[in-house]
Amino acid sequence: MRRSALLSAASATLLTACGGGFYVEWSDGFDSDGPPSVQLVASSTSVQAGGSVQLSAAASDQSGIDEVRFYRLDGSRAVLLGGDSFPPYEWTLTGPTDGRSTVRVYARAVDNHGHAADSSVLSLDVTP
Repeated sequence: MRRSALLSAASATLLTACGGGFYVEWSDGFDSDGPPSVQLVASSTSVQAGGSVQLSAAASDQSGIDEVRFYRLDGSRAVLLGGDSFPPYEWTLTGPTDGRSTVRVYARAVDNHGHAADSSVLSLDVTP
């Protein structure tokens, strides 16, 4: 019998004898499932200037989620509002008091391998 076959047979016998309660996984650390998925919802479709609205993101990835970051769009510039590393991924948005009539926000999920994906942009009406 070849040495590798003997080792396999011995390993199988040993695992059977101890109830099979042993697990080994080899990984090259490569994330083959692609970027995470993320969806953003708000507790309301509008926010009063200076008031608040709760943002919640649902994020998932086979390798796990490291963080969900929440952004506000000011024109084409993204402004980081904050992040949450534990589900449920949430952020409280304070309505801007600069006279704008809408605020646009989105969430970015980052998986445990550093891959990121953005949610769709939500537009919320800002009321005086």
